[in-house]
Amino acid sequence: MTLVCDECGWRNIDFIPSEGKKPSSWSLIVNSSEHMSTRVVRSSSCTVRVVELGLEVEPGDNASGYISNVEGVLKRFEDAIGIILRSAMIEGEEGIDQVEACQELIGRLSRVREGEDSVELLLLDPMGHSQILSDQAKSAELSTEEIAVLATGPQIPVFDASDL
Repeated sequence: MTLVCDECGWRNIDFIPSEGKKPSSWSLIVNSSEHMSTRVVRSSSCTVRVVELGLEVEPGDNASGYISNVEGVLKRFEDAIGIILRSAMIEGEEGIDQVEACQELIGRLSRVREGEDSVELLLLDPMGHSQILSDQAKSAELSTEEIAVLATGPQIPVFDASDL
């Protein structure tokens, strides 16, 4: 589903499966360069984690869904860390600890992409619209307690065409 406002340019992309889905988590142990091509569907309500590295992206008010692969998801994290790294480098001495931490994270992500390191990629979706499309991925239903602490992303109004 794609929503676009011709007036202001606002745009939102999301994935809503035709069949009912339950709140779910998807997990994949990424330990091989072959995993880089594994398809990932992330809806606008999904929290994405790289568990061992303590990395997490929660859906915000302007979150959009995307279809990518594991390498693309890791690259998104790497790009965000790169922005923090550049900012820390501008700070000079005050940012030295951040520079080192960012460089370590980028190095680990690079090693994961090359199959030299291992991490768990975790998708947590209270709407159940996200997936990791692999026989090696594991899916589980989220508990009420888990759902309660997750961000849900943008609340997009749904209109009935007969009301317009």
